[in-house]
Amino acid sequence: MPDLQRLETLIDQLGKDAAQLDRTRGESERPLFDEHLFHCRSKLLTPCVNELRDEIRALRMERRTGRLEAARTQYVCEKLVSQIQAIQRELATQQIRKNEPKRTSGWRKPIHQLYQDLAQHQDWERRLAAMLRDKEHLLNRSTSLTERQTLQQEVLALGGRLTRCRAALRKIEKDISLQERKG
Repeated sequence: MPDLQRLETLIDQLGKDAAQLDRTRGESERPLFDEHLFHCRSKLLTPCVNELRDEIRALRMERRTGRLEAARTQYVCEKLVSQIQAIQRELATQQIRKNEPKRTSGWRKPIHQLYQDLAQHQDWERRLAAMLRDKEHLLNRSTSLTERQTLQQEVLALGGRLTRCRAALRKIEKDISLQERKG
């Protein structure tokens, strides 16, 4: 059984950092993480940290009542690690994002640039889908527990990247459609 106390200490610190960032930054335009990583679909970090706390509480309750199974513990711990890393990345990249140029409401990319972006994203989508198929194939053939765990993490990460890539593709297609209608 993992050391839940150490996890809770880490999550408490993440909670403080997330609350501070939420106060200064406010809500983002879109949910911060995809639904495979966090169920809450929040535009703030604090609800994501609360989801981590709820999962730890559920683990404690299952352990207390004797219903905790090793497979579930492993799955939840792997997901918790992925969620913690995602929140840490979000916190770490704030300084970089603050310095990014802001998009003004009147600014639009030229249509030729949108088509170049579309082609680039379509290429990324094809490559990510191929990488995902390869990793899933390796996972299905793997017999080593350590290798399976590593491959499961890679499949999850690639799945998330592919989902985000497809969402970006849809947005680019929508932008192209809007610009073509407006002329």
